[in-house]
Amino acid sequence: MASVSPSSQLNKAVRQHYMSLPQEGKCQVTYIWIDGTGEGLRNKTRTLNSEPKSVDDIPEWNFDGSSTYQAEGSNSDMYLIPVCMFRDPFTLDPNKLVLCEVLKYNRLPAETNHRASCKKAMDQVAEHKIWFGMEQEYTLFGTDGRPYSWPRNGYPEPQGQYYCSVGANNAYGRDIVECHYKACLYAGVKICGSNAEVMPSQWEFQVGPCEGINMGDHLWVARFLLHRVCEDFGVVATLDPKPVTGNWNGAGCHTNVSTKKMREEGGLQYIEQAIEKLGKKHAEHIRVYDPREGNDNMRRLTGLHETSSINDFSAGVANRGASIRVPRQVGNDKRGYFEDRRPAANCDPYVVTRGHCSHLSAGFR
Repeated sequence: MASVSPSSQLNKAVRQHYMSLPQEGKCQVTYIWIDGTGEGLRNKTRTLNSEPKSVDDIPEWNFDGSSTYQAEGSNSDMYLIPVCMFRDPFTLDPNKLVLCEVLKYNRLPAETNHRASCKKAMDQVAEHKIWFGMEQEYTLFGTDGRPYSWPRNGYPEPQGQYYCSVGANNAYGRDIVECHYKACLYAGVKICGSNAEVMPSQWEFQVGPCEGINMGDHLWVARFLLHRVCEDFGVVATLDPKPVTGNWNGAGCHTNVSTKKMREEGGLQYIEQAIEKLGKKHAEHIRVYDPREGNDNMRRLTGLHETSSINDFSAGVANRGASIRVPRQVGNDKRGYFEDRRPAANCDPYVVTRGHCSHLSAGFR
């Protein structure tokens, strides 16, 4: 059994006593933001005198950007701008989680604040009602750096028996997956499914459909909830696109895209047009589909393990080895959506959805 963190082994019954104490009308609000790595999430909590009815009731706050890779110590204050509010599944009602944008000292977006430009792009094409769904793959690790529940000396059985599996010899960490699912539902995150993935200790959850900027907001909060649930269990969820070298599947964040025209009668022609245009911008998209400009995805997109090659663009119906997959049902119905299988598990959903929005908007004008 992979090791767990000491803090996860504290007596949870003792904690529950304090969690059940009344709050005397006060409300805890946990502010969440993306740090300077573009992948890490940070959070801190403050007390409000009453429960906020909307995100507009939550005040701006600040933090020390020199401790989050976002500022110099000599000018370290950064602004937290609340943009999206959720219920808190850890301290329960009336407490809230609030996702924030980060602004620099001059009130301009921080370098890893891609939400601002994404929101602007989405607003410009709002009438086309672009829907997204993102499939977040992740891998559970122990604090010893080994995949959770993998043998201490050696490897588990080869891939084949783990995808959508059941049984103690196949599915590792289901408690975490089910707790995360419940936490998302309680919070108001638009989670729509989950399943065990091809590699043991690897799982996936799906968020969507979400329109416009909501896709990025809901996926980032779902990620926060995942890390927070894993913290309680003493394990680590990694979004590394290739967490284990060798003959094991990597982890992606497949992105489903649909416009109003694509969903209507005869929408397949618009799907095909979008795919053709995507092929012309393949290298450009690859650069932004992980935070390190394609370098992480290079380890994953090899053409093996249900991936396309990072160097080539391809598309096909029901083809999981293609860059873009058109589901078979969409091919039969002649309308629906397409799936971009290139984004890495650690992608920024604001960057991915903004790219698709900008790409599609070129065909709207």
